[in-house]
Formats: sequence, structure tokens, C-alpha cells
Amino acid sequence: MEKNEELTLLLLYLNAWEEEGYMEDENGNLKETKIKRSWKGYNFDTLNSLETKNFLSGSYKSKSVCLTKEGEQKAKELCHKYFGE
Repeated sequence: MEKNEELTLLLLYLNAWEEEGYMEDENGNLKETKIKRSWKGYNFDTLNSLETKNFLSGSYKSKSVCLTKEGEQKAKELCHKYFGE
């Protein structure tokens, strides 16, 4: 993972809010759950790369993205890496 991807994911996580929403489960079924959303005011190539790596999901029409469970976990690891928390 490139440093700009790490830092973008970390900023998305740190600025995220929680709301009710729908995410796909491992079988591809939509499930109602709490999701973390964040504004996607970052480089679109980086956001697309993070989505390809399954750290983000979202709509091209939306101004925000959802962090996936994998994205939240990776962001928490990055918090430890950069902040030692």
C-alpha cells in the first residue's frame, strides 16, 4: 500500500461519521448495519485504488464513501502505525 493511500484512508477514517445504512455481507446480500461514511474530497485515483482494494465502497454520484469492515480495520492499524495508539 502506497503512503498516499495509507494517509488518505487514515484521514477518511478520522473524519468519518456513523449512520445506519446497508452493506453487502460475504454472500453478496444487503444487510442493514451501522456504517462509517466520510466525504470524498481526496484524489479520485487514490479513492479508486482504495475501493479496488476493498477498503471503501460508494457511489460515483455520492459526495461521500463508506469504509468497509476491511477499511476500518486497516485504518485502525494505520492509527497504531502513525500515532502509536
